[in-house]
Amino acid sequence: MTAATTARRSRITPERAAELYEAVLDLLREVGYDALTMDAVAARTRSSKATLYRQWGGKAELVAKAVRHSKPGGSADEIDTGSLRGDLHAFVLRSDDCEMEQSSALMRGLAMAVHGNPDLLQAFREHLIEPETAEFSRILHRAVARGEVRADSPAMDYTVHMMVGALAARTLIDERPPTQAFLLSYIDAVVLPALGAPPA
Repeated sequence: MTAATTARRSRITPERAAELYEAVLDLLREVGYDALTMDAVAARTRSSKATLYRQWGGKAELVAKAVRHSKPGGSADEIDTGSLRGDLHAFVLRSDDCEMEQSSALMRGLAMAVHGNPDLLQAFREHLIEPETAEFSRILHRAVARGEVRADSPAMDYTVHMMVGALAARTLIDERPPTQAFLLSYIDAVVLPALGAPPA
């Protein structure tokens, strides 16, 4: 990226970007990904389409960044409770039950669009999947360094899959949204035993 491009992209303030992201999420909940257009975002946010394209490149990147921006908390680098169980619980507790329900509903709505749209899938991998995987990796490597988990534990590579599976299965099987209580008990009953980590 050239210095000129960076300068052009820097014109939108973080506060304005947050407003735009919230508007995008509102539109997603209202009409879904396929019916969401850059024209609609521009109208809702009183922006020009040229500004939106210059800042985000296209709808896929804008949607992915909006969803990523809506995720609570900071980096897992900030989570270090001294135990794997504590770290995983702290990770879950960054979102309250209302935020989890909204995020779950949003992700369900985007699931089909992600797999039918290569640009959206790539944007989601870059802005959501890979950062999430990296956060879990840092948590797990600290657990290995503390001696809580063996470095060759077969479950190490599947921790993210277990957590995502829990979120999806809660709605699919139980017809209930994921909650803090559900995920905390799931971590204790499934994730920690699979990793061979101490339960407390």
